[in-house]
Amino acid sequence: MCLKYQIPQILELIPIYLRITVNGQRAEMSTGRSTNTKSWDKGSHRLKGKSEKNRLLNNYLEELENKLNRVYNIALQEEKRVTAEELKDVLSGKDKNKKMLIPIFDEYYNLIKREEGTKYSPKTVARYLHALDHIKKFLKKEFNQADIDITQLNLQFMKRFDIYLQTECNYHPNTVTKYLKILKTVIHAAVSYGYLDRNPFQGYATSYKAGTRQFLDASELTTIANTVMPNERLERVRDVFIFICYTGISYADLCRLSTDNLSKDIERKTWLTYYRLKTNVRASIPLLEPALTVLDKYKKDVLCMANDKILPTISNQKFNDYLREIAAICKLSKPLTAHIGRHTFATTVTLSNEVPIETVSKMLGHTSLKTTQQYAKVVDTKISHDMDKLEQNLAKQKIS
Repeated sequence: MCLKYQIPQILELIPIYLRITVNGQRAEMSTGRSTNTKSWDKGSHRLKGKSEKNRLLNNYLEELENKLNRVYNIALQEEKRVTAEELKDVLSGKDKNKKMLIPIFDEYYNLIKREEGTKYSPKTVARYLHALDHIKKFLKKEFNQADIDITQLNLQFMKRFDIYLQTECNYHPNTVTKYLKILKTVIHAAVSYGYLDRNPFQGYATSYKAGTRQFLDASELTTIANTVMPNERLERVRDVFIFICYTGISYADLCRLSTDNLSKDIERKTWLTYYRLKTNVRASIPLLEPALTVLDKYKKDVLCMANDKILPTISNQKFNDYLREIAAICKLSKPLTAHIGRHTFATTVTLSNEVPIETVSKMLGHTSLKTTQQYAKVVDTKISHDMDKLEQNLAKQKIS
């Protein structure tokens, strides 16, 4: 960074200008002070003489330089990219009104963090934090800076972030869409706060691609249920997974269940009722025998009773890690996860057994029937595949 003062070559009082140069780029501004060429020393960029007036003006110019040097050095230490115009804004006071992306994102994240466990699931809150981390890395790689003024955001910025997530992070298109939507949500909030006049990302299209929902068929579900586990840790995880397969509850919702979520109707049938953490939609499920068997097994479990839980639960990550062990023990090729248990309930347990799709949708706590119809498509695909097998078998019988 280079700082120089300039005055025209005349004797009358004229204003002193400060020229700031950073990486070859210049910005000029008035210091708000005046002098004449006779009193000005070009070499030192200060006023000559020791009069009180000249001394005070020299001190003022020294303070300006010190302030700029402090800001510039801090930026270097934090590996932030700083321009001549930005340093000029520091002196003029314009930087106080500047709104940067990272602090705004932090502000929004802290707001949703307060509602973790009520309005937002821990998974959603964590995804916002991951999105923030990706944005910081993106800014560093693509712009060589730690932050950006939100007035500089545009559709090109979003497109570059989109490509970065696909190429540098190697994310699936649906994962990329989730992060892009998070950024759009934060900027939409910035508009509502009055930080921006309009959303610079308005019109940038993001959409999910329907993927194949994996689930267990009846024989695989039976194998898991009947396989003897080598230790209590895996047995407890297996039991909880079976409960998910016969209720369709998500693991995040299951971890919040207490005995208050269980009730009996006039026919003494046990019901599980809760509000989904993800959508706040009420789900109500009459429990099937396999689910009841699991509940009875842990009715007097010490840990469950102490924590007022209906089943023993651990962190989602550990639960899925242990499910992978169970899949290996049961010699299953599918990547066993808690969510596959929910898919299994929707397909193998209900829709494949002719339970109406409207009923399944209510039990899953879906906000739209379209979401449930994705499972119906999976069932239709399996029926088509099974019929193809049947057709081949019939053709073989004719030949023989």
